[in-house]
Amino acid sequence: MPRADGRLSHNLDPMEQGPQDRCGVFGVWARGEDVAKLAYFGLYALQHRGQEAAGIAVSDGTGVVVYKDLGLVAQVFDEPTLASLRGHIAVGHTRYSTTGSSNWENAQPTLRATMVSSDDRPATTIALAHNGNLVNTAELHRQVQELGLVDDATSDTALVATLLASRPDLSVEAAALELLPKLRGAFSFVFMDEETLYAARDPQGVRPLVLGRIERGWVVASETAALETVGASFVREVEPGELLSIGDDGLRSTRFASPDPKGCLFEYVYLARPDSVISGRNIYAARVAVGRTLAREHPVDADIVIGVPDSGIPAAIGYAEASGIPYSAGLVKNAYVGRTFIQPSQTIRELGIRLKLNPLREIVRGKRVIMVDDSIVRGNTQRAQVRLLREAGAVAVHVRISSPPVTWPCFYGIDFATRAELIANGLDTEGIRASIGADSLGYVSLEGLIAATEQPRTRLCRACFDGEYPIDLPQDGMVGKHLLEGVQRRLSERGRPTQPAMVAERNHPFSPPVAPTPRSLSLGAPAPSDQNATPRGAHPHR
Repeated sequence: MPRADGRLSHNLDPMEQGPQDRCGVFGVWARGEDVAKLAYFGLYALQHRGQEAAGIAVSDGTGVVVYKDLGLVAQVFDEPTLASLRGHIAVGHTRYSTTGSSNWENAQPTLRATMVSSDDRPATTIALAHNGNLVNTAELHRQVQELGLVDDATSDTALVATLLASRPDLSVEAAALELLPKLRGAFSFVFMDEETLYAARDPQGVRPLVLGRIERGWVVASETAALETVGASFVREVEPGELLSIGDDGLRSTRFASPDPKGCLFEYVYLARPDSVISGRNIYAARVAVGRTLAREHPVDADIVIGVPDSGIPAAIGYAEASGIPYSAGLVKNAYVGRTFIQPSQTIRELGIRLKLNPLREIVRGKRVIMVDDSIVRGNTQRAQVRLLREAGAVAVHVRISSPPVTWPCFYGIDFATRAELIANGLDTEGIRASIGADSLGYVSLEGLIAATEQPRTRLCRACFDGEYPIDLPQDGMVGKHLLEGVQRRLSERGRPTQPAMVAERNHPFSPPVAPTPRSLSLGAPAPSDQNATPRGAHPHR
């Protein structure tokens, strides 16, 4: 939907989106560095992981300030804003929603403040950023209610932040070690209080998270490409089931669960940047290897091989190498049309693929074309691409896909369509070929894709391809993007208030806030750039 302020908001056509990862997370602890700008550039490198909202929280040791908004990283932040975010710790986030709608309240980092403890320990502020998706969200929501905490959260991240802040008698690290073993699902967390940066990864390590070193401190990020962007050297991956604490005393590692690695296989197909490394394997090299396998498994007589920009190109290069058929750039991508303020009317939807991709007529005219793409979800995009190539003069279009058919939804942080919408769930390969209008269609085998990762099958989550979910899903079916919004609605329909008036004091850390007009919020020291910053102890963020 277009935004009232005219800023860019949504993809050209929300109905035609491909698979989306939940988020990118970034954290830095470094005294004497401009941590807000480091976080900005780190998020810029992770923009592909989330394009709905962006935010950065910083601390100078006395208070936490967060600035966030809907939009791309470069739209949310400018030089004056970054200059106002001063401190030595920063946590950043770029979001695509998989639990909770795309709205300002669900943008991250999420802020929560502890209540004052019985020994009058000062309140602690927690800023939390999350990549992944929890599957016991309903259980966490019940736990928040049982503790008597008022929190109308509509994201799993907000519930985790609330529960972390619900133990004022414990340090943040101790509270995390108590809470993390109770979470089920995928989570790569980067969070902070006034003095310490933390990072944690679920026992299965579904989503990537890496540790880097800079001269004056440490960096944590979703991908190694973000480390390189800010000049950090790669140290290692954050291990599954590990909590890192980084402060003036250095780095401390604690295990909160036994590791059972199940890294996401789809990271190798589409989600990660090609210049990133996961489990020692360069993503670009893995995708080229998949293309070579695809050529061996599904050969066809043709004149040229082209890749769909951007994630289909490495596999197309590999296909060309193995097949001996020349590779060429047959489709040109407009790099500036990822998102628009235009309401997606039917006319705009029809124009959408043409605004994003344009065929090189001189290259494809009169040719038998092999078009390599990363995946097919609904099939609408490939149908439009095939039509474009035929209109440009291609005499045949053979589609090759560098992943197996996507037949199952993901509950661990990728916003696929529902199973009913997945074209491979209702049609076989021949049916899909006819639906998209291709002359032939071939998918790489699951075994071929796994081999290209150079990881054992047992260390990979393959659920979207084979339906084997490594983390048990709730038996009651209480899982889904808008789960918490549904819980709040049902409570309201039953006549139970979602925000009891008895807990509306301004200084209560879980009290309902005033409608968020400013984008910069703080706990602790006032934000120098925001005259409306929320006072210490107030709950600024829903």
